[in-house]
Amino acid sequence: MEEKIKRVASRTKMLFVYFWMLPVFLVVFGETGGEWVGAYAGDVRATYFAETVTILLTAVLVPVSLKLFSWVLTKKIDVVAITDALRLYVLWSGVRLALLAVPVLAGFLTYYMILSNKGVLCALIALTASLFCLPGENRLRKELHIDKE
Repeated sequence: MEEKIKRVASRTKMLFVYFWMLPVFLVVFGETGGEWVGAYAGDVRATYFAETVTILLTAVLVPVSLKLFSWVLTKKIDVVAITDALRLYVLWSGVRLALLAVPVLAGFLTYYMILSNKGVLCALIALTASLFCLPGENRLRKELHIDKE
């Protein structure tokens, strides 16, 4: 059982690393230039649409991702056997990070395609929210109520 717990903790850490590789990739890709950077910078309608969508995605998905995981943890994960709980924990940790990745992606795309600071602000809000999801074996044990033997 200890081996399974360590593997699950390792998987959640890897998911978190992959999540943080997304903004690094987007910044490197955006800073190296290309024809897509600033493609819609002068278009007022595209700017309004992109900023509005990015702000709404951030305003909806950041609280939903954090609260949904808490709800699933108490309603779905805590009521099953430990092996199923470990599997569901990895699954829902990935879902939570995927929900947070949407405003990060939209924010950086808005920032580079529209050249709007609102996009990068929304991306940074989602990245900051991901710090509340910082994985680890101790956190896993605490959330799944597993005593260390």
